[in-house]
Amino acid sequence: MYNLKVVIIGAGIGGLTTGIAMQQAGYQVSIYDRAHELRPAGAGISLWSNGVKVLNKLGLGEKLAAIGGEMNAMEYRSHTDEPLSYIDLKPLFERVGQRPYPVARTDLQAMLLDTFGPENVHLGMLCTGVEQDEHSATAIFEQGERVSGDLVIGADGIHSAVRADVVGHCVDRRYAHYVNWNGLVKADPELCKKNLWVLYVGDSKRASMMPVGGDRFYFFFGAPMVEGTEVAPTHRQDELAKIFQGWPTPVQRLIEAIDAEQTNRLEIGDIDPLAHLVKGRVALLGDSAHATTPTLGQGGCQAIEDAEVLTRYLTTTNIGVVDALRRYEAARKDRTAELALKARKRTSTIYGHRPEATQQWYDDLKQEPPEAVINALAKVILAGPMG
Repeated sequence: MYNLKVVIIGAGIGGLTTGIAMQQAGYQVSIYDRAHELRPAGAGISLWSNGVKVLNKLGLGEKLAAIGGEMNAMEYRSHTDEPLSYIDLKPLFERVGQRPYPVARTDLQAMLLDTFGPENVHLGMLCTGVEQDEHSATAIFEQGERVSGDLVIGADGIHSAVRADVVGHCVDRRYAHYVNWNGLVKADPELCKKNLWVLYVGDSKRASMMPVGGDRFYFFFGAPMVEGTEVAPTHRQDELAKIFQGWPTPVQRLIEAIDAEQTNRLEIGDIDPLAHLVKGRVALLGDSAHATTPTLGQGGCQAIEDAEVLTRYLTTTNIGVVDALRRYEAARKDRTAELALKARKRTSTIYGHRPEATQQWYDDLKQEPPEAVINALAKVILAGPMG
């Protein structure tokens, strides 16, 4: 189809990537976001090869490589500094045809926003719902403004306002029973080798560092915790020091190195797989469609895949928008649901929901051959829309 007018709700990774893809298809695209200033949730993201391939197709490969970190291996170590496993990732790159790029979220969002065009993003626009008829779909905003297009895309995150109109009821976020702290620090070989992703695990907790552009590490900590706890930024360093007391020296140095005021503290949640991702001329995309815990590193990648698949169906059919969206749903529903549930199960294992399963995982890490890890990663990557 040609000359479509597209209204996107949400200027995150999924919304901006979709906007770029649809601009390149020749569509008139506008993005609306509730925020008055775009500030990504979280400090970093691991863009695995399936997501990178889509951005390569959109002509962003060189820019992405410039802001991405060179991650050539991953290593698991115990909370007592016992080596558990080491995986050279180069065989994975050769297998799937593309290396991953861990990136700072601000760098990625700035790249996407610059490519899409900031002038096409309207901030301070809180979408409260959508309406549609046979010929168009309309986004309704808190201020009373209404914007119509040939289709509306809800890329407005885990707390999506568009989602209830698509599925017919409110979908509550499900707490995953752990807190994630994350941020950026200057790369330092005393913390971690600059081309290594290291994960320290034990006592149902984990601490990790991976390289991103700008000679920095993206770090995250995770620990099980009841819902509803709050700790002021000025006290987060002390909180981490207490939770990870006695962990290896690099973890202690990392805690000392962080900027507490710039460290995010997030209660992690997801949503149950949805019965529908589309309704007529309205489609859900990214976290609004399949918010997942970050334990597989596929959340952002799945939003990017959504953008590719949705645009592909719109540009390769002339039957109509409704038909294209239906095909998008059929292509994405099972894959995203499978990965979300897989991430949920992995979260349970990592964070001690069943202590015996967590201990078994620690034991398995010592025995699992690197080829098994490569095979598992390759299977997820190669099942993406770019192969």
